[in-house]
Amino acid sequence: MCRFLLSNGLEMKIFLTGFMGSGKSTIGRQISEVIGFDFLDTDLLIEREQGKTIAEIFDAGGEAAFRQLEHDLLVSLLPRDFAVISTGGGMPCFHHNMDLMLNSGKVVYLKTHPQTLAGRLIRSQTERPLIRDKTAEELQAYITARLQEREPFYRRAEIIVQTENFSLNQLLRSLNLMKS
Repeated sequence: MCRFLLSNGLEMKIFLTGFMGSGKSTIGRQISEVIGFDFLDTDLLIEREQGKTIAEIFDAGGEAAFRQLEHDLLVSLLPRDFAVISTGGGMPCFHHNMDLMLNSGKVVYLKTHPQTLAGRLIRSQTERPLIRDKTAEELQAYITARLQEREPFYRRAEIIVQTENFSLNQLLRSLNLMKS
């Protein structure tokens, strides 16, 4: 369906950014199914490439090593078209990654309230090294502080979607992939 809509020769990739738990993977799969693009999740690709979970990568090499792996993967994906790419929550904030994404595709920020994120993330803390072992109060404070740091990067996206009011059709129209 989408390749028909893009028959004008336009090649495209869509980057989904936002804090962990914002729905990048879930929404990314939905978009890719509807428009016929490949779906790529950078965290899953890194895990597969490294043969380790994200938590194990953080434990072995720390955040700096993980951020370098993210950057290297992003650079390798830039030539790829017809893809919806779910990025790690911190990817846009390091190594000029947001500039790279903005220069090679459409960037969407899945904006989510801290309270919503905390409710989603409390259930998956053990898999997420940056929030492991935090109490509910500590998690809320961490999310609020990190969002404040990351918002300037996230807000550079071409399209901002409030996930609590998410509409797939509205997002597709914003990407010019569906007629109004």
